Amino acid sequence: MSAPDIDASTNSPLYPDDGLDRAAALAARAHVSPGRRWWLRFKRHRLGYWSLVVFVTLYSLGLAAELLSNDRPLIVYFEGHWFFPMLFDYPETVFGGPMPIFTDYLDPFIRAQFQKAGNFALYPPNHFNFDTLSYYTSGAHHPGAPSADNWLGTDISGYDITALLLHGFRISVSFALGLTIVGTVLGILIGAVQGFFAGKVDLFAQRIIEVWGSMPELYLLIIFASLFQQTFALLFLLMTLFAWVHIADYVRAEFLRNRQLEYVKAARALGLPSWQIMWRHVLPNSLTPVITLLPFRMSAGITALASLDFLGLGVSDAPSLGRLLLQGKENLDAWWISVSSFGVLVSTMLLLTFIGEALRSALDTRVVEGEAGAS
Repeated sequence: MSAPDIDASTNSPLYPDDGLDRAAALAARAHVSPGRRWWLRFKRHRLGYWSLVVFVTLYSLGLAAELLSNDRPLIVYFEGHWFFPMLFDYPETVFGGPMPIFTDYLDPFIRAQFQKAGNFALYPPNHFNFDTLSYYTSGAHHPGAPSADNWLGTDISGYDITALLLHGFRISVSFALGLTIVGTVLGILIGAVQGFFAGKVDLFAQRIIEVWGSMPELYLLIIFASLFQQTFALLFLLMTLFAWVHIADYVRAEFLRNRQLEYVKAARALGLPSWQIMWRHVLPNSLTPVITLLPFRMSAGITALASLDFLGLGVSDAPSLGRLLLQGKENLDAWWISVSSFGVLVSTMLLLTFIGEALRSALDTRVVEGEAGAS
């Protein structure tokens, strides 16, 4: 039997196994909130827990992409004055340049100005944005192999792959996260109404869902993406139309089961309105399968967006993991493109899978009941 969970505040087991009778054990467990018990069970799955830590860290780095990968300095001190190129545009003449145009901060002349005595510029770790052409470092040959300037090389257009991956990862995860949230909310609403009221409401809604769910989602996305101008709003809307179906099925099944339990009958006998029974009593006891599905729904959203970009049907002016995969396929000699983009995509899928498996195990009622019986 696995080691018992430990309450950090008291340094005592959450599930006592020292000869106490069952009533005493259950009383000891009652002092720990369900959320804390769930979190401790989740942390016991080391692979899932550290996958969550790594995933959150990577996404946090993606959110700070402009601070980590940019062609503008974060701060400039020049001839006694402070400048903030990340926030404001300055003409080249401010830094001793000959032309009144926007400053190119990668220009060797401008960088030499910052290196003079009394001046300095704080650049991000990677000196390229996702739309910065690397003609100062890679010359005219693109795609360029990894180098000290372009850590993961450049793509066929001369853009830095490190910057493309950082921004592309942020866009993919943010898109999938938003899609998961909206799809989950819609699925909960539709599935809850179906399962709670059942009868003709459930029968009518289920026939519609069966027809809608049988449609080939990817093919429809390809058709609509090829007919209309490709924007994130359009892709998000189209994918939302299908994102709720599986969630609704799980919520419906849980509501159909829970509506027959004694606490629901007691609530009805007390005269509570249906909406209060649904959202305050039945819903909290029906969310376990929904929570375990969330990482896998995010994986599906990331994969779908990458697939559309790989097929050339995504948003053309945004950094994309799928478009990098396509470039790698078309330029097999530029191995650094396919290896880096494929590695980021597969690593993301693995992290989300490990998180999902840990969530499923932590919320598994059979495991919880087994721990209670063992205590």
